[in-house]
Amino acid sequence: MAGKRDVQSDRLAELAGEASADAAIQAAAMAPELEQSLTVPPDLTAAAFFDVDNTMMMGASIFHFARGLAARKYFSSSDLAGFVWQQLKFRVGGREDPESVKASREQALSFVSGRSVAELVSLGEEIFDELMADRIWKGTQALAQMHLDAGQRVWLVTATPVELAQIIARRLGLTGALGTVSESENGIYTGRLVGDLLHGKAKAQAVRSLAAKEGLDLRRCTAYSDSSNDVPMLSVVGTAVAVNPDSQLREISRRKGWEIRDFRTGRKAAKIGVPSVLGAGALAGAVAATLAYRRRVR
Repeated sequence: MAGKRDVQSDRLAELAGEASADAAIQAAAMAPELEQSLTVPPDLTAAAFFDVDNTMMMGASIFHFARGLAARKYFSSSDLAGFVWQQLKFRVGGREDPESVKASREQALSFVSGRSVAELVSLGEEIFDELMADRIWKGTQALAQMHLDAGQRVWLVTATPVELAQIIARRLGLTGALGTVSESENGIYTGRLVGDLLHGKAKAQAVRSLAAKEGLDLRRCTAYSDSSNDVPMLSVVGTAVAVNPDSQLREISRRKGWEIRDFRTGRKAAKIGVPSVLGAGALAGAVAATLAYRRRVR
């Protein structure tokens, strides 16, 4: 009986991942895609996928967003403290136990329920400028720019809300973003998710689905992450790169021969060189995109 229950649980998790992937792909399709530079011949079958938290950005993007909302009196400091604790357990603990995932999901839902989508997107733009722009890892941004300079498309793939992920992608000049999708009706969040959190195996499924939709050859694609939770996503592409890796991902990367990039040591983006993932003849000399002017909350 235990074996049967395990099989059923695995199948339910697989179905949840497929639903999350479908929702993420649909949300990405609805967002305007940035035009590829006309000076770079497009490479139509290769792309790069970047995790956000601790990979593209220092810390958790949803935490910075929560800080911005707390500063605007959307919730109390004690609510923020509880949010921080839950996010630390879920995002930093490195475990995907069902209770933690459920608690994080319910918290994310309470975060937006009854709010206007347009209102939160506008706030997200402001909060990015105030609290996130200065926390982008320049080295990771340079890696993303190198893919763009080679004519490849670049997507963020993250458990953070898709609207926030799309703001980050737009600000960095990337192609687009896949993220957790919250249901909305008539422009108001309902308090329900479409699918589940885009996390763990769901990220890998989302990448596969996007590759099928866009005609990508996953063997020519690259994925970047800091977390062992993203091993499924890193494993579906031809080239995996661990960026600022946690200890478990560092060990896995060494065992599998994956490239490791650690920007926490203070190395300058200009010194990282052209990564092997772009192959011979790739365009070098990428310049990090200008960060948006940071407006202060008064």
